[in-house]
Amino acid sequence: MSYKISVDTGGTFTDVIVSDESGNENIGKALTTTNRIFDGMRNALKSAAFDRDISLEELLSAGKLLIYGTTRATNAIITESVAKTAFITTKGFPDTLVVKEGGKYNPHDFSSDFPTPYIARHNTFELEERIDSLGNQVIPFNYNQALDLCKEINRRGFKAVAVCFLWSIANSDHEKEMARILSDNLPDLPYTLSHELIPVVREYRRASATAIDASLKPLMQSHLYDLEKDLRCSGYSGDILVSTIAGGCSDIKSLIDKPIYTVNSGPAMAPIAGLEFSKLEGCGEDIIVCDTGGTTFDVGLVRDGNLAFTRDTWLGQPYIGHLLGISSVDVRSVGAGGGSIAWVDEGGLMRIGPNSAGAQPGPACYGQGGTDATVSDAAAILGYLNPDFFLGGQMTLDVKAAEKSIELIANKINLSSHLTAWKILTLSSDLMMKAISDITINEGFDPREGSIVAGGGAAGINIMNIAKELGCHRVIIPKLASALSASGMQFADIVAEETLSLVTTSESFDFEGVNNVLCKLQNKLEAFKASMTLYSDVPYEIDYIAEARYIGQVWELDTPLPNKRFLQQSDLKSFVDKFHHVHQRVFEVRDEGSPVEIMSWKARLSIKLDIVKSYNSDVTKAELPSFSQKRNCWFGGLEPISTPIYKGSDIPVGSVIKGPAVIEEPSTTIVVYPNMVTKISISGNYIIDILEK
Repeated sequence: MSYKISVDTGGTFTDVIVSDESGNENIGKALTTTNRIFDGMRNALKSAAFDRDISLEELLSAGKLLIYGTTRATNAIITESVAKTAFITTKGFPDTLVVKEGGKYNPHDFSSDFPTPYIARHNTFELEERIDSLGNQVIPFNYNQALDLCKEINRRGFKAVAVCFLWSIANSDHEKEMARILSDNLPDLPYTLSHELIPVVREYRRASATAIDASLKPLMQSHLYDLEKDLRCSGYSGDILVSTIAGGCSDIKSLIDKPIYTVNSGPAMAPIAGLEFSKLEGCGEDIIVCDTGGTTFDVGLVRDGNLAFTRDTWLGQPYIGHLLGISSVDVRSVGAGGGSIAWVDEGGLMRIGPNSAGAQPGPACYGQGGTDATVSDAAAILGYLNPDFFLGGQMTLDVKAAEKSIELIANKINLSSHLTAWKILTLSSDLMMKAISDITINEGFDPREGSIVAGGGAAGINIMNIAKELGCHRVIIPKLASALSASGMQFADIVAEETLSLVTTSESFDFEGVNNVLCKLQNKLEAFKASMTLYSDVPYEIDYIAEARYIGQVWELDTPLPNKRFLQQSDLKSFVDKFHHVHQRVFEVRDEGSPVEIMSWKARLSIKLDIVKSYNSDVTKAELPSFSQKRNCWFGGLEPISTPIYKGSDIPVGSVIKGPAVIEEPSTTIVVYPNMVTKISISGNYIIDILEK
């Protein structure tokens, strides 16, 4: 027996999914250990092995493939614990990271100062050189000044260098010369060149991505190599891949070269899992994927079976945070997870997040010294959580500590503890609905036309009420919902993406230039495929995408190419028709009289990994099981409701449970609210129908 293992290290919990050759899957879960990530990972692996009645050593020795997702890079950026990085740019443009793109979160606030740049202004160095937009040299590269910069960088103890020259995407000679000088004079210092990482127009995006990538190289090189060493020393001999924000996974070497792709890589896996579960349950390919973890609520959108991508992923608040810039799975996050802290502002209004109790000390109900009221504490007070069955009995919740934390808030707003807990849950739901609206309604998608796939350990607490408010009539909560991102890794392909810029329009289309760019992209991706020697015989696909817009617009839309090359006028017409369709889908308008302008071209390689699926087809035991007990639960009223409690393991396929009810799984709890019905599908997942009163 061999195993495929996926690991997602979140801010609060580390999740593990183990699947065998027959498609049987099980979950392992443990608190994330922030000081040494592998300790929490080992505990979660032990939990998964115990569930299979084997030892950790047996699990690892039989492991064939391990896919690892980490928040290490994201946390390093947020906590400003990345490497000390120098930023080298064209003379006259030292404020690119300071000015950003000029946006403001509140455009009417004239008192706000410039946001903090990712690399401080005093760590920015200007070099005499200049290339114009056509790739012509305007000012020669100043070799002597570059040598002086190397000496200064060494003297000041920088650990990484980011190089971003103006219009290096049109002519990269100067960036390559700077790289050669850095290699000759500072051979052990990692660096990132903007034209290699993100060869697209818009200076700030290129500069920001380059700075982030360079600053992560020392950290992620050490982290990924240490992880590999820990796994090998523990007896694992299979292949190791790492999930990426591009919606797939890649090898360790590639991600040491471009560690920016590990940022937010865990949440990027959830839409992949959501799509697979929705197709499995026959719920279509238009879905909203929600992942409610301990720290954040993440939401993604799948339309027509395709993941949504963006270059506008901000770390922190839009416009004042830091922009990733690279093409990534579009996942929006808000601080509304199970560990999000409730507080009262100066005006006496209750707020939720963005601060989280995390894994240490965690919510008050964890009994680890936390005193702040959190969403999890509210759920415990409302009777939704079983204190003796949290994490399948691995943890015992301290309900009295939760009550004390809620009382601190209740006293400030003059409500009872139970009404305060309900308000906390309602406020967190409001934040979640706003995140869903941002990625659906604002992108031209009516949430009433799709289903919700919900995952994360806290998914089942309030997702049904959220669906009801949005007008969604169906929610899917997978059996392994608490590890949705880790589940996504089980379905993920090996993915690589390359981008090149060539601006052209449908009116004067550069057939030869575009086809040359597409050939270069194909050659780069096939070189990557050849480097993946263990997967040399595995089928793969290359898809091509144009970043296009109507002339005069500011932002582009990703538009898949109907044909892989532009060989004749009909190929161009097919592409233009496709763009009109994409534009209308997002904005409900199309302008067929306007020329289409293409700013850059992308190619996406997908190497298909084996996916073994096993479905439970036993529908003969569809009798409603007897509930194990009843518990008083509050659903917004002044009095509790005596609510049936079911153990998920006791519910046979085909069963129908009417709300109110609570279903307890080892790693999650599903609250079936009044006027809602849950059915157990043949694959063991929970399908919740939202009924009209």
